[in-house]
Amino acid sequence: MSRIFEIADQYVNEIAALDPTLSTALGIPGHEREMPDYSPDGTAAVADLNRRTVGDLESAAPDGERDRIARDFMRERLSVRLALVEAKENLRELRIIASPMQGARSVFDQMPKESEEDWSNIAARLKLVPEALAGFRASLNEGIAQGLVAAKRQSRECQRQAEIWSGQREGEPGFFDLLLGTFEKFRSEPSPPALSHGVGEGESRERPVSTALAKDVEAGVQAAKDGYAEMARYLRDEYEPKANEEEAAGEDRYRLMNRVFLGASIDLKETYEWGWEEQWRIDREMEETAAKIADGGSVDDAMEILEHDPSRCVDGVDAYQSWLQELHDEALEALHGMHFDIDERIRRIEVMIPPPGGALAPYYSGPSEDFKRPGRTWWPTGTRTVFPKWSAVSTAYHEGVPGHHLQVGSSRCLGDKMSRFQSLLGFVSGYGEGWALYAERLMGELGFLENPDYYMGLLSAQALRACRVIVDIGMHLELKIPENEKFHPGEVWNHDLAREFVTVRSRQEPEFVKSEIVRYLGWPGQAISYKVGERKWLEVREAAKRKAGASFDLKQFHTDVLDLGPLGLEQLEREMGGVGVSGK
Repeated sequence: MSRIFEIADQYVNEIAALDPTLSTALGIPGHEREMPDYSPDGTAAVADLNRRTVGDLESAAPDGERDRIARDFMRERLSVRLALVEAKENLRELRIIASPMQGARSVFDQMPKESEEDWSNIAARLKLVPEALAGFRASLNEGIAQGLVAAKRQSRECQRQAEIWSGQREGEPGFFDLLLGTFEKFRSEPSPPALSHGVGEGESRERPVSTALAKDVEAGVQAAKDGYAEMARYLRDEYEPKANEEEAAGEDRYRLMNRVFLGASIDLKETYEWGWEEQWRIDREMEETAAKIADGGSVDDAMEILEHDPSRCVDGVDAYQSWLQELHDEALEALHGMHFDIDERIRRIEVMIPPPGGALAPYYSGPSEDFKRPGRTWWPTGTRTVFPKWSAVSTAYHEGVPGHHLQVGSSRCLGDKMSRFQSLLGFVSGYGEGWALYAERLMGELGFLENPDYYMGLLSAQALRACRVIVDIGMHLELKIPENEKFHPGEVWNHDLAREFVTVRSRQEPEFVKSEIVRYLGWPGQAISYKVGERKWLEVREAAKRKAGASFDLKQFHTDVLDLGPLGLEQLEREMGGVGVSGK
C-alpha cells in the first residue's frame, strides 16, 4: 500500500471513531454503541484530524497516477471541510436535512435489527441521543453568542421534525415508538427450529429475548423520545426567538458552498441565466409531450390524466414499494452486459420506505463496505396512499441504475485500485447528483422512456432541477426575475415566489415542493449541483466524442470515467482532458 493510500486508510478509521453515525452509514464495525460529539469540541477534534491529514498529504509523494488522483482529491475535500469550520458554519448548522438534527435519528434506519446483539447496540445508542442533541445545542448556543444563527423557518421546521419523532404530534406516529414496535415484532417472531431447544423437530417457539434486553430497549426509546422532546422545546422557546429573519445566504457563503457541493467555482450570474434558458427549453418540450398524452391537449390536461387515471397509478404503500423494486430489478437486468458491466456485488438494490417526518425527496444510501448491506433507495410517501407512476420511473433510474447505485457501487467495487477515502467518503454532489441526472437523460437516449408518460416524468425531473438553479441562486443572492419572463417579471426572489414557481413549472406535488423550498433555503448551493453537474457530464462526454471521433464507444467511456472514482467537477475536467468548467 502506498503512503497516500495508508494516509487515506488511517483517516477513514479515525473519522469513523469521531463520527460513529458515519461509521454505521459506511458499514464500518466497532462503533455501534456510540454517538458523535456535536459540540464545538467535537467539531474541533474533526478539524484537527483534517488539518493534520492535509499536512501528511502535502509531504507524501504520489506513486503513480492513481496515487496522484487520490491525493489531489482527498486534499481538496479536506481543505473544503476546514474552510467550513473556519467560516463557523457548524455553529448554525440547523436545517431540515443533513444536519445533526437528522443524523442523530436517521442512524437507526441503517442499523441491523436481526439479533439480540443488534438490539442491544440500538438500545445503547438510543440512550445517548439526549447527550448528542445536547452537544448540538451547545454548538447552536455558541452560534447565538457569536451572532451566527440559522433562519427562523429552519428552526420551526426542525421543531416540527423533533415533535414528530418524539411522538408529540397527535395522529402522527413517533419514530421511536415505531422503532419499539419493530423490536416487539422481532421479540414475538418464532425462533428458527435450530435455536428452539426442547421443541419438536420442525417446530418453533416465540423468540426467547431476555427481560434485561427488553427493558434496555424500552429505556433507550424513552430516552431518545425525551431527547427530541427537549430539542423541540429548545427550538421553540430558546432558539427561534433569536433566529434570523433573513433567509438568503449571501454571495460569500454561497460561493463557499459551491466548493463543498461542486468541487468547483462557477460564474453565478452566467449559471443563473443558463438555468432560465434550460427552463424555457424544457417548458416547450413538456408542451409537445403533453399533446401526445392528452391527444393534443395542454400540459394541465396531461397532468390531470397522469395524476388521476387509475390505470396509471399504484394503490397502496406496499404495492408501490413492490412496483419500485420491480423497476430496479428490470433496469439492472437490461443494462448489465449491454450498456454497462455491473459488478456482481452490486447487482442488488433494496427499496425502502423511510419513517415519517423527514424531507419528501427520494434518496439513496450506498452498500456497506463489505457489501453485506445492499445499496438502498428510500421513497418517502408523506400522506399519500395512491402513487402515480409517471414521475417515479426516471427517478428510479436516478436513484438506482444507472444512477447513484451504479456510480457509488462501482467506486466501492474498485477495491485497492482506489483509496479507502475515495471509496467510502468521496461523494461530491456535483459529480454524484450530476451523474444521476445524466443517467436519467441517458435512459431516455437508450429508449427506456419511449412511453410519453414516463418521458414527461423525465422532463418534470429536468424542470425541477432547472427550477432549482433559478430559485436557489435567485433566493440566496436575492436576484430579480427576468423582465421577459411571464412569472412575476422584475420581482426579487423569496420563499413564496419560489414555492409558487417550482410548483407550476416542475408539475411536482405541492406537499413535496413545500418541503423542497425549505430545504433549499437551509442548504445553500446543494440544489444547483444536480443540473450543474449534469451539464459538466455532458460537456465531458462531448469532449471525449470529439477526441475519439468515429472510434468513440459510449460503454467504454462510462467504464473509463467511473474507473476514476468520485471527483470534484474541476478535477473531473482535468483528468478527462475536457473543456474548461462552465462559466469560468
